[in-house]
Amino acid sequence: MKVITANFVTCAVKECKTSPASFPLHFHDAELEQQELDFQPEFIRNILPRIDWEALRTISNELGFPSLPDSKPEGDALENEQTLRDLHRLLLETQVTEGKLTCGNCGHSYMIKEGIANFLLPSHLGEKYCPFVLLDHIRFANILPV
Repeated sequence: MKVITANFVTCAVKECKTSPASFPLHFHDAELEQQELDFQPEFIRNILPRIDWEALRTISNELGFPSLPDSKPEGDALENEQTLRDLHRLLLETQVTEGKLTCGNCGHSYMIKEGIANFLLPSHLGEKYCPFVLLDHIRFANILPV
């Protein structure tokens, strides 16, 4: 899971949708891997307006990266190649291969294994029945044994 992904996900528990404490999810026991990629300064310039800077600062501190500046780079700062390279390294080249993401509101942890976060909820946290599953069950009840 690339670090940039953590800036775009939140807790899947229904009650957490409206809670500001559910974002960002917090990394725990994270194992990191650096994967060198071609430097893409234009991508960094274009994605920065979509990044929640405070969340990224929290995430980078939890993962042990040096502190990011207090404010998001803008204007002339986006022409500084070293700044863009540092952000590229953090956002795109850093992968969390193992660990967990924990919601600050409900405390639910989402496991990360082999770089993939599992956002499926156990039944006691999600809706008891998915309407699509129920619909499929009714539709195919006369075809498949229950």
